[in-house]
Amino acid sequence: MVSPLSLPTLDRLKATVSEGLDVYAITEQWFATFGKELQSHNIDNVLSLCTDDVFWRDTLALTWDFRTFQGTTAVKQFLSDRLALSTLSSFKLKKNLIELEKPYADLVWIQAFFDFETTVGVASGVFRLVPMADGSWKAHAIYTNLEDLKGHPEQVGARDYNPNHGKWTAKREREIAYVDEDPKVIIVGAGQSGLEISARLKMMGLNALVVEKNQRVGDNWRKRYAALCLHDPVWFQHMPYIPFPATWPVYIPAVKLGDWFESYAHSLELNVWTSATVTSVVPGSTKRWRAVIKRYDGSERVFEADHVIFALGLGGSVPNMPKFPGMDEFRGEILHSSRHKRATDHTGKKVVVIGSCTSAHDICADYVDNGVDVTMYQRSATYIMSVKEGMPRLMKPLYWEGGPPTDIADRVNASFPNHLMKLMHQRITKSTAEADKDLLNGLRARGFKLTLGDDDSGFLQLAWQKSGGYYLDVGASQMIIDGKIKLKNDSLLSHFTQSGLCFEDGSNIDAEVVVFATGFGDPRDAYRELLPEAIGSNLPKIWGLDKEGELYGAWREVGFAGLWCMMGPFVSARFHSKHVALQIKAQEEKLFGTRYR
Repeated sequence: MVSPLSLPTLDRLKATVSEGLDVYAITEQWFATFGKELQSHNIDNVLSLCTDDVFWRDTLALTWDFRTFQGTTAVKQFLSDRLALSTLSSFKLKKNLIELEKPYADLVWIQAFFDFETTVGVASGVFRLVPMADGSWKAHAIYTNLEDLKGHPEQVGARDYNPNHGKWTAKREREIAYVDEDPKVIIVGAGQSGLEISARLKMMGLNALVVEKNQRVGDNWRKRYAALCLHDPVWFQHMPYIPFPATWPVYIPAVKLGDWFESYAHSLELNVWTSATVTSVVPGSTKRWRAVIKRYDGSERVFEADHVIFALGLGGSVPNMPKFPGMDEFRGEILHSSRHKRATDHTGKKVVVIGSCTSAHDICADYVDNGVDVTMYQRSATYIMSVKEGMPRLMKPLYWEGGPPTDIADRVNASFPNHLMKLMHQRITKSTAEADKDLLNGLRARGFKLTLGDDDSGFLQLAWQKSGGYYLDVGASQMIIDGKIKLKNDSLLSHFTQSGLCFEDGSNIDAEVVVFATGFGDPRDAYRELLPEAIGSNLPKIWGLDKEGELYGAWREVGFAGLWCMMGPFVSARFHSKHVALQIKAQEEKLFGTRYR
């Protein structure tokens, strides 16, 4: 029986930590036994090294899937089912990555990294040991991660190019045009997910074509509203192989990011077709999938490939546009935030923005900065965290200036199962709310509806569960407090009138422009536009957390062999693009095992 989910505090463990602790000796002794017992398949002995409520999270290494097991009963079943298939060996402790950590006064653990091998792969791991009442140390969390396939490492390093530029140019032109060979993988979308999985596949020797509907790589950021700027710090956003320059702003403007995307694709010689649209993806005759691509000149190319990766973002291409009576009678302009460009397009007009999360705040702030009368209509409570006070608490020490290399930070981050991370974030959210007290009290005084998120766990759980419901404040909250952004949230919207909006309590707002900052629909809707109905209607869920705390569908096949989902924020795209590429490479090389379901 697993005990109720809780943090491994010293009080709960009835443990103390003495001064002068020999962290290295404790870690080496534990790890030597751990590796020996795993290789001998002595599962009960492995479990004796763990707390009763231990977490074991695995990414592809032992399960060919994304799984988290909690408690010795679940871990025992997992190891019983998978150890014999995995043939673990070559355990090696990374002695330079052993550290005693004290994130809070009542939380102490030893964190360490290790390497090992499986039947077909090279893998890494992270474990955290906590003190027990009897003076021993046991694992409370173990993470195992597939890094590479044996015999098929990433092809990184300098390339031997012919110095004749004309020959190089001609070669690249033929490669991009697919004159001599067809792509093995079709990628739909050239955002961060599409570009990063393309780069990963290239480094594994797999030819991938990225198809982008916009005229230029990066237009998916350039063509959004002019005020758009990333709200996560630059250290969180790095892309594989080419990190952002050390001189870049902490919060990257969208136009700057779009230009970087274009440079990234060019520098890594990724094959991208712009002004091109995948019009259908159907079962193929010689390969699994047949993709029809319409190009800028009206011509069509048809490719058959075993793998099609949808990299269309969290919302895909289908805006969420609620319908209200009277919209067809409204004399003003109605648009979704995805079509909004700049505040000066509506100079001198009264604007209502429906929504109260990131896009809504950004757009409203831009209107205020440009002297436009704007009202925010808040439909539900919103989580607010300032980037000044909250972001350092959330991102330090992993994703901040002076933090560890990104590869290390990503593995530490992944080593915290989401259910465990939620407990940590409850503390962070409480601390952040106290630091943001004046800001939050000011919003409450204006009538703004606030939430601390699911079970008071703040930003991250909202992002994983619904990809929304929050605003990381870069200044718009003060505009609400000061009344510069007007606020309406005391009644449900009933219908549109010719001149504005009418609410269920009988109140009205005059408007000449209404912007729906209401996000996007089910990500699968964009997939279904391209797939046959029989396939599209049977796609599994691809966002939100399952009962183990893992994301549904993302970074694996979505219900059908060779149809892949590549999505998520920059940190996820960077880390999990490698996992998607490993799965595809393993299938191509006939090394892929069975997913542990």
